[in-house]
Amino acid sequence: MFLKFFRFRYGEVSDKVNALILIVLLTFSLPAPILASDPVRIMALGDSLSAGYGLLQADAFPNQLQRALNDDGIDAVVINAGVSGDTSAGGLSRLEWALSERVDAVIIELGANDGLRGLDPGETFKNLDAILGKLKQRGLAMLLTGMRAPPNLGEDYGHEFAAIYPRLAKKHDVPFYPFFLEGVAAIADLNQDDTIHPNARGVRVVTKGILPFVKEMIQGIKK
Repeated sequence: MFLKFFRFRYGEVSDKVNALILIVLLTFSLPAPILASDPVRIMALGDSLSAGYGLLQADAFPNQLQRALNDDGIDAVVINAGVSGDTSAGGLSRLEWALSERVDAVIIELGANDGLRGLDPGETFKNLDAILGKLKQRGLAMLLTGMRAPPNLGEDYGHEFAAIYPRLAKKHDVPFYPFFLEGVAAIADLNQDDTIHPNARGVRVVTKGILPFVKEMIQGIKK
């Protein structure tokens, strides 16, 4: 159509000019390629600790982590895929939907609600194992974060629950941050009034602690 209009307005043009016009039109009609300089896209798949329960979104873990990475010169976008109240089973059930957009790496922060509810550690292991397996099939970089059960559930349960995470990290050979709430759990000044969820200062502590492990994960991204 464009060439017909061009000939109508200006008469016949040479074959070389026609070819040049065609190249220009095709170039602008093609989808933009994914460039090597595109930001790294990291998904934080978790529960209320990732979702930012009780916080402004600017203070939630994904946003604070993104700022920390950017401040260190790493061009990254951290996607908040946290759902308050989610268990490991819930995370598994929505995994495919969560991965409907382009993702390069995933931080798996799940299991806190399993522990709070005293769920069978064997089931939590199976759910997280399935999540890691699906992510590995997609060739995504991963970081697994550990969690601890509340002390009121007993020492035996606590040990069995805590052992889930290093076993999974070893099985799937992925970077592992042993305890997501390291330096924050049970410290009143770093938690909200419920004593469970970190406040903005607490999330800063979490972010600072996990940052080196996130950088290690980024090194494993396959472009």
